[in-house]
Amino acid sequence: MWRQGRSRITEKSGVITDCWTNNLLDLILRKENLNKAYRQVKSNKGSGGIDGMQVDEFLPCLRENQETLIQKIRDGKYKQNPVRRVEIPKETKGEFRRLGVPAVVDRVMQQAITQELTPIYKEQSSGNGYGFRPNRGAHNALRQCQKNVNDGYVYVVDMDLEKFFDTVSQSKLIEALSRTIKDGGVISLIHKCLNAGVIAKGMFERTETGTPQGGPLSPLLSNVMLNELDKELESRGHRYVRYADDCVIFCKSGKSAERTG
Repeated sequence: MWRQGRSRITEKSGVITDCWTNNLLDLILRKENLNKAYRQVKSNKGSGGIDGMQVDEFLPCLRENQETLIQKIRDGKYKQNPVRRVEIPKETKGEFRRLGVPAVVDRVMQQAITQELTPIYKEQSSGNGYGFRPNRGAHNALRQCQKNVNDGYVYVVDMDLEKFFDTVSQSKLIEALSRTIKDGGVISLIHKCLNAGVIAKGMFERTETGTPQGGPLSPLLSNVMLNELDKELESRGHRYVRYADDCVIFCKSGKSAERTG
């Protein structure tokens, strides 16, 4: 019933209504959605989290404990495990990208959330934003850059948000999410994912800022926050292309570029 209602509303008006966002937890916890989330996590492979369980070992656990897991989430008793810190070398010598690998059960839960939130935020996202979005990858971004140049916007201002994923204000992110998501259970679930903490070199570290890279939910949350940047750039009339946390603003003259920079 919910899927039919959601489809009818969005096809008719193109607008996400409170009917959807008020009852998101029910949609997220549908067995169909959870099973789809597991299949996606399995296809992505990846190593296990702090509990050592691997993706291929999780299916029997999911079958046996799915009802218990669903009830714990409904009761507000679900608590995500701390993520396992992994450092990946960057191209710049001596620099590393810090990833947080969730336990498989938490990865499945994050994927289930992501699957329901993605179409909601697709409706709200700017046409100038690329990266971590369905069918909007690097090649699409490059084509738009070329179009801007062909249109005479030959001066560029490169804007890189330093350590964006590590420094996102979680309170502002939750505020941005709450403007659309009216289901408090979903907001609480996302907040628990953000606050799960990290195990690094055997020690627990709190995660009071940032959206740790490595889980299925992080790219979506990052784009929700970066959409706030898109709104600001568009309100100023800028022509730009943003790919994740990298942004290029296009200008028609050197003076305009200097003012923008």
